[in-house]
Amino acid sequence: MKTSSFKSSLPSLPSFLRRGLLATASAALLVGITLPSVQAQTKVVLRVSTPAVPDDWHAKMWTVFKDNLEKSAPGEFDVQINLNASLFKQGTEPAAMARGNLELSSISAFDIAKLVPEFSIFTAGYIVRDPDHQQKIFSGPIGTEMFKTVAEKMEVTPLSTVYLGTRQVNLREARNVKTPADLKGVKLRMPGSKEWLFLGEALGATATPLAFGEVYLGLKTGTIDGQDNPLPSIRAAKFYEVTKQVVMTSHLVDGIFIAISNKAWNAMSPAQKTKVTAAAQAAAVYNNENRIREEGQLVEFFKKEGLTVTTPDVDAFRKSVQTTYMNSDYAKVWSKGLLERINATR
Repeated sequence: MKTSSFKSSLPSLPSFLRRGLLATASAALLVGITLPSVQAQTKVVLRVSTPAVPDDWHAKMWTVFKDNLEKSAPGEFDVQINLNASLFKQGTEPAAMARGNLELSSISAFDIAKLVPEFSIFTAGYIVRDPDHQQKIFSGPIGTEMFKTVAEKMEVTPLSTVYLGTRQVNLREARNVKTPADLKGVKLRMPGSKEWLFLGEALGATATPLAFGEVYLGLKTGTIDGQDNPLPSIRAAKFYEVTKQVVMTSHLVDGIFIAISNKAWNAMSPAQKTKVTAAAQAAAVYNNENRIREEGQLVEFFKKEGLTVTTPDVDAFRKSVQTTYMNSDYAKVWSKGLLERINATR
């Protein structure tokens, strides 16, 4: 656009307005940009990658995160939500964030334990008692210490703790399950990390790695005999359509952490960090409240869908799983006194 043609298009404006617009346009032309592009560059792009399916609270919480930021910081952030592991495959998000190729995701204790071995205590069965215990652990001194270590070793900063649910065993064919011995030979799908696979073996099953997006077909075809997930995730992914039993082992009070790459975090102003943290916490509260409510309703839902819901000897599972962990290399890297501090958290 030439300044002369711009000037001729403003004959009806007062002279002081014409002079202001001409000066602004000329300045923009001198630096080789247009005014809209300056405004566009002020938005902070936050790409979100999650394996969650649309009906899951884990997916919906990201909309809460986005809406919260739009209200607290209108026009400041461009939050781009990618569901179904469509941007990054499940388990690869932490590395993508560390490289600066992704801004936001939810990372699990299993993801963290790969680079922060002492965090593996939160991947062990029957350590965290319930959702309230989980929140108190990570909102207190233990969480502060752990998250600082995560930021230093993983180049990602956890912002809030999200209750994913209490994990149960979900089987393709119903069977009598009372103790871990009754799961012998069962091909139980677990995510691919060694920490997840160890948990599956500790439960007495044959742990079989498989990506979350492939679980439905794996159950349908018999590639796997079962999977473990919280009840809301079983419903959201519609695993009840291809399974016949839920065994209420309650072996892991599972959590994930909304986390941001250090590259994105360090580029923000203090005010932006405050707003992003508040949005992450609001998203976690939304998820946690809805998951806890839904968990209480889902046993009846699964029964109506034709599934058998059984309760094993949980004490037998707890004793076997804890013994397996305490005799493993995992327990050797747990910080001295950490288990006692977790148990003492009320």
